[in-house]
Amino acid sequence: MTHDFHPQLPPPLQPGNLLRVIAPSGALRELEACQKGIAIWRSHGYRVELPTNYNAREGYLAGTDTERRQQLALAWHDPQCHGILCTRGGYGSARLLENWTWTQTQYSTAKFPTPHSPLPTPHSSKWLIGFSDITNLLWSLAQFGISGVHGPVLTTLANEPEWSLNRLFDCVEGRPVAPLTGIGWGGGKVSGRLLPANLTVATHLLGTPLQPPFKDLILALEDVTEAPYRIDRMLTQWRMSGALKSVKGIALGRFSRCDPPPDVPSWTVEEVLRDRLSDLGIPIVSNLPFGHDGTNAVLPVGQLVELDADKGILYC
Repeated sequence: MTHDFHPQLPPPLQPGNLLRVIAPSGALRELEACQKGIAIWRSHGYRVELPTNYNAREGYLAGTDTERRQQLALAWHDPQCHGILCTRGGYGSARLLENWTWTQTQYSTAKFPTPHSPLPTPHSSKWLIGFSDITNLLWSLAQFGISGVHGPVLTTLANEPEWSLNRLFDCVEGRPVAPLTGIGWGGGKVSGRLLPANLTVATHLLGTPLQPPFKDLILALEDVTEAPYRIDRMLTQWRMSGALKSVKGIALGRFSRCDPPPDVPSWTVEEVLRDRLSDLGIPIVSNLPFGHDGTNAVLPVGQLVELDADKGILYC
C-alpha cells in the first residue's frame, strides 16, 4: 500500500462504556489470570462482556477460524461497544484477516482492505488493545485508519505495576502519557509515527497487504523465546527486503527468554541487535519497558512520537 499512514485515535473511553472480549489467537490456558484482567477493567467502572465461546479450543487455536472471526465481527459491529479486549496472544489472529475488511459485516466474503476503503468516522471507531500476536489486528486496523493500543492482554494485565496500569487508562481515557526511558544508542532526535510490533509476527507481515508504508515511521519492536540466531535471521530479512530503508528510528523493548541453546556458540540477543541495527544510521533506543515477561507500557499505534537516542527517551 502506498497511501498515507495517519491512524486516528478513537473517542476517549469513559467508565460505564461497554467493552467486548475476544479470543482471536491461541487457546486460553490462563483462565484465572484472564479473570483478574477483566476484574481490573471492571474496577475502573467499565462493563466487560465475554463471548460464550471465549475459552473454546481447536488445536492450538481458541476455536475455529469462523468462531474467532465471528467474535471479532460481533464486537466490531456492535454500536454499543466502545473497545475490544483480547484474552491472550499466541498464534492465530492472522488467519482471521485472510477474508476480512473492517467495513464489511459479511466478514466471510470480505476481501483485504484497499487504499480506497472509506475511512471510519470518529463515532464508528473503537479501541483495540493487545500485543504479541495481536500485532496482526493492530496493523490491519491502523491500515484502516484507526489507532489501537499495543499493550497488555487480559491474561497479563494483572502483572502490570501501578504506573503501567495508570498509563493504560490515561491513554484510552484521553490523558497524556509520560515518556519512557531506555538506553540511547546515539544519533540525535527524530519524530515520526509509532508502529509497535512483535518482531516475529511483524516479519511474517512483510510484503503482505497488512504491511503499512514504513516511510517516516518509528518502529517499536519486542520479542520472546527466540534464539539469537532467529532474531538475526528476521532482522536480516528486514534488511534485505529494504523494509528498514525509510524507517526514521527504532525503539526496542524487551527481548525476553531470547537465550542461545545450551552448549552452542552464540552471540547474545543484545549483540545481535547491535550487529544488525547499529549501522543503519538512524536513532535507536533499547531496553524500553514494553514486551513480554515484565512491564508492558502501552504504546499508541500510528501516533506521532519523538525518539531521543542521545538521552534514551521515547516521548509518546
